[in-house]
Amino acid sequence: MIRPTPRAVLLFGATVPVAIGLLIHDPALWPIALDLGLFVLALIGLDALLCVRPSRLALTVDAPPRLYIGSEEQLSVSAGIEGASRAVAIQVLPEQSGDTAPPEPARLEVPPGTVGMVTLPIRPLRRGRIVIEALWLRWHGPLGLAGRSQRRPQALTIDVVPDIRGIASAAVQFFSRDAIDGIKVQRQKGEGTEFEALRDHVQGLDNRFIDWKHSAKHLKLLSKEFRIERNHQIVLAFDTGYLMAEPIDGLPRLDHAIHAGLLLGWVALRSGDHVGSFGFDARIRQYLQPSPGRSAFARLQNASSQLGYRAEETNFTLGLAELNARLKRRALVVLFTEFIDTTTAGLLLESLQRMANRHAVIFVTLRDPLLADIVEAEPAGFRPVAEAVVARDLQRERAVVLERLARMGVHCLEIPPRGLAVGLVNRYLTIKQRGLL
Repeated sequence: MIRPTPRAVLLFGATVPVAIGLLIHDPALWPIALDLGLFVLALIGLDALLCVRPSRLALTVDAPPRLYIGSEEQLSVSAGIEGASRAVAIQVLPEQSGDTAPPEPARLEVPPGTVGMVTLPIRPLRRGRIVIEALWLRWHGPLGLAGRSQRRPQALTIDVVPDIRGIASAAVQFFSRDAIDGIKVQRQKGEGTEFEALRDHVQGLDNRFIDWKHSAKHLKLLSKEFRIERNHQIVLAFDTGYLMAEPIDGLPRLDHAIHAGLLLGWVALRSGDHVGSFGFDARIRQYLQPSPGRSAFARLQNASSQLGYRAEETNFTLGLAELNARLKRRALVVLFTEFIDTTTAGLLLESLQRMANRHAVIFVTLRDPLLADIVEAEPAGFRPVAEAVVARDLQRERAVVLERLARMGVHCLEIPPRGLAVGLVNRYLTIKQRGLL
């Protein structure tokens, strides 16, 4: 499509007052006034003829194989012009569907006789799928008075998956003993309740661990060494209801939970435990049987990427009862969820009470920094005061629910999004070291 540019409109508009002035000065000069407008129109037409034709424009698009939630990736666009004698600037704008940050147009410079390239940033805001349906191109003639625009269909599909690129490196800090010697069984002697070996008793060791029977046999004091138990069942239970779709720090709560859950799964599998997942809202969405080994992490990653955002209210009675029935032996259940007040948390408390009687439970919820900011902000009027009162009431009700859960024996973790992953893994390691599984 050919159309005049803003420069052409301004140039043509500038001839109008000139023509009017000529007619006022001498009406007989009307042919000159008319010729001014025709001259500008002729320039626009000439520029349109000199504008590069779309058939001479070759376009290549290179898309990443996948996108990671919350991370910015680049879409590479390269173009070449057949028989070009001058450089051409092309404005490129992607037409895309999916939950992403609004696209921005980019300027692609194509030198004569070679290929130009530009990168377009893509930042997905939710997991799922992004489709680059087309690229809109716009370029001008050499005079900048006429331009062409074209829509180039692409139909590129890119999956948006949880960002696991930093999980392995983040997990290294929890396996510092393996960092030099490579992968090996991490015994963590002295931190568990499973018997490991006997060693000579030296000053500083706990006298309660002296094995008196073997000490008498060997005529010297021997102490027992212990290690953390293995082969425990760990289930990552994700609430996929509408409250978990609320964005916080640029990502939905569910995606913060998935990232932390994957890091915990990696650490737990490296520790010799079995890890599975469970997704539910108004009904059961997913169940992955806990399994050991490195291959289990790939299944865990695939299962977590299929957890969708639902606009339904979570049925805790159904979901937790079903999970409780499927677990045949004691397990560590990590529940990622969200609640508003004590009223909505009533059924949640009842269901967790039954589950806590059989299993160890970690209750994970994100602390919204916005509430703290509203409470701590200096009020500048009646409205900020009212907002601070409401925010403080919400904080108080959350504290009441978390206190009731703690009294039931549930391990509560309310933490800001940035500290969720490390805080959750530390809580898991603490529970194992205390022998609560």
